[in-house]
Amino acid sequence: MGRHHARVLAGLDGVDFVGVVDPMGDTYGAAQGAPVLDTVEQLLALGVDYTVVACPTALHEEVGLQLAEAGVCALVEKPVADTVEGARRMVEAFESRGLVAGVGHIERCNPALRSLRARLEAGELGDVYQVVTRRQGPFPHRIADVGVVKDLATHDIDLTGWVTGREYVSIAAHVVSKSGRPHEDMVSAVGRLDDGTMVNHLVNWLSPLKERFTSVTGERGCFIADTLTADLTFHSNAAVATEWEALQAFRGVAEGDMIRYAIQKREPLLVEHELFRDAVLGKPADICTLRQGMRTVEVAAAVLESAVSGRSVDLRAEELATHGS
Repeated sequence: MGRHHARVLAGLDGVDFVGVVDPMGDTYGAAQGAPVLDTVEQLLALGVDYTVVACPTALHEEVGLQLAEAGVCALVEKPVADTVEGARRMVEAFESRGLVAGVGHIERCNPALRSLRARLEAGELGDVYQVVTRRQGPFPHRIADVGVVKDLATHDIDLTGWVTGREYVSIAAHVVSKSGRPHEDMVSAVGRLDDGTMVNHLVNWLSPLKERFTSVTGERGCFIADTLTADLTFHSNAAVATEWEALQAFRGVAEGDMIRYAIQKREPLLVEHELFRDAVLGKPADICTLRQGMRTVEVAAAVLESAVSGRSVDLRAEELATHGS
């Protein structure tokens, strides 16, 4: 992701792109003319205001704490850290110093999901019943230090909480390892949000079919977002709401109209950087905070815990055990 961040930062209004840290050098020719440095200390010596952390997940905490100690704001690629404890230390380090810090959960900047969230907030779906995501595709050779839960499922965990405005309260999961690596390659998870909404996540990186599917089903129909094409469609429930109220009971639904929305399709990574730049400048900006990113890591850890134990994990109990009542 570093080369993509460099491309966007080099052309971002209001930002001077001053340097890249990569001990391996500029392998992809992505530095955009900026100096390529060996260490974080060399970058800090340039007097930077904020940085993007796009190194392997296992190094996020080490680099992040170094930046926080230096008083530098940071946009950290997801997941914010490879452990719950590491994520909490990151939150404490940046929050205690009053520094702006965010997590690169880029699906929040996908045009289809931004439109979906706005429509849910406006009450267009009525009561929400279920969120289903499918994220499948070929094996990503760029990933070596984490499994599919931390690398890919964290996208779906974060976007589900973000579009609904709700928290996970329980999760149950199964995983499969087929590639011969020490990490899982597939996960199927079922969970519940704090308003009773049911969630289902199917994630793998062993499929020749590339799919990025999110559906939200509710009282008035179903939204379907394809985040590969940034398309959003709505399948309406033809049953009339007033009829339901008169019957005072759920009697089923009927197939209604389908609407495909016309959405302005800006590059999600550019939107993400514009939001973070504005946050650093003190302007209102809807970024994924470190604390929100930490919660996603907690849910991901619960997914793996459930897969090992064979039991559903109560995230409310986990939170109370950690933070106290």
